Amino acid sequence: MLNKRTTEVYALGQHISMSAHKARRVIDQIRGRSYEETLMILELMPYRACYPIFKLVYSAAANASFNMGSNKANLVISKAEVNEGTTVKRLKPRARGRSYPIQKPTCHITIVMKDISLDEYIDTDSITWSQKPKWKKKHTTMSYYDMYSNGGTWDKK
Repeated sequence: MLNKRTTEVYALGQHISMSAHKARRVIDQIRGRSYEETLMILELMPYRACYPIFKLVYSAAANASFNMGSNKANLVISKAEVNEGTTVKRLKPRARGRSYPIQKPTCHITIVMKDISLDEYIDTDSITWSQKPKWKKKHTTMSYYDMYSNGGTWDKK
């Protein structure tokens, strides 16, 4: 049995004062990209969510170089996720002595980076035939759809 070397490091940012939906818009652009390409994308994107995500990516790369001794050129973002955090509730004073509730959402961002230069070893002798994946060939047929042959939607009055 061969030992498996840990090739992933992560950085976690909690209670970041921003909507999870706005942070996911940026995270979806950087998932699966290399470290240097991610930094360039985050510096050029015009969103407010880019700065805390930039700090987390930089922190995850620093963790990788310190803990595993890996080169930053070999790092790839393997997993990036955004979860909703607690919602801070405040009251805003309004006219005539009334108050209006204000909800300030927070989110938790997790960046997982993987070093592609390190190999993961798996002992294939311990895998039985029932555990091996069975690849099935999927047959698909292409059909042409002509929207003008059935009259279309423009013929209706």
